[in-house]
Amino acid sequence: MSDLHRCGVVAIAGRPNVGKSTLLNHLLGAKIAIVTPKPQTTRDRILGILTRPGVQILFQDTPGIHEPPKPLNRRMMVEAEAALEDADVILVLTDCTKAASCLKEDGLVLDRVRAAGKPVVLAINKIDLLDKPSLLPLMDAYCNRGGLDTVIPISAATGDGLDILVDEVVKHLPEGPALYPEDELSDRSLRFLAAEIVREKLTLNTRKEIPYSSAVTIDTFTEPEPPQAVTIEMTIHVERSSQKAIVIGKGGSMLKKIGMEARQDLEGLLERKVMLKLFVRVDEEWASSDAALKRLLDE
Repeated sequence: MSDLHRCGVVAIAGRPNVGKSTLLNHLLGAKIAIVTPKPQTTRDRILGILTRPGVQILFQDTPGIHEPPKPLNRRMMVEAEAALEDADVILVLTDCTKAASCLKEDGLVLDRVRAAGKPVVLAINKIDLLDKPSLLPLMDAYCNRGGLDTVIPISAATGDGLDILVDEVVKHLPEGPALYPEDELSDRSLRFLAAEIVREKLTLNTRKEIPYSSAVTIDTFTEPEPPQAVTIEMTIHVERSSQKAIVIGKGGSMLKKIGMEARQDLEGLLERKVMLKLFVRVDEEWASSDAALKRLLDE
């Protein structure tokens, strides 16, 4: 048996809302990246660590690649571009449910990936929702475009094809020792993951512009000795008073719902009771201010 060990960084790249976070969570068997049906949910690079015998893969979940219309989006694209530069391998994910147009829609992504000059594995996601006769022509179309080392059909939701995908990624990783303990799943702090959970519930429960005009920061995070509950206070930042009223809801009903759903997930993450308090604050046009972005998102 070979003693060769591989370890490297794999950037998961793609358009917004193609299933990158779902894929990462399924590969790790744990939820470390929030998932919503809304595009541009992921704002930061999130490291997911997959350790298997002879290999450690450092997956980077990245914001969806798109043309950035405002400072928040430009910040997201800086994160995505940096992930491509840092990667040993780029795993491009595409949503095949619109087979006739997905290759054209992936044009920007494929151009950015090709410019990075790294090995590229493309995964055609959501094959569980695809008309099967469309799959082979779609795979051929991507192969013919060039710049890809392999094209693999998968379903991030069901797990179909993921073992084949991992095996293909491993082939392109450099030799090297593991960089993290085998039981570690991410380098992100509990504070970051807790704030992301609240942002996920906020995004799932609100509509229109609010998910894109809101941020969540930690005010206090207190972990006393068990069995005492962890106490967390967070602030939801929005851009306008009208948004604040929606987030709070009639009689506080929306804020209560967001808090209840977030607390359940937090207790699963921390494996103990959680006392969660949420506040809502208006920070006018924070998403359009570089200084405010740094203050709110670079904790």
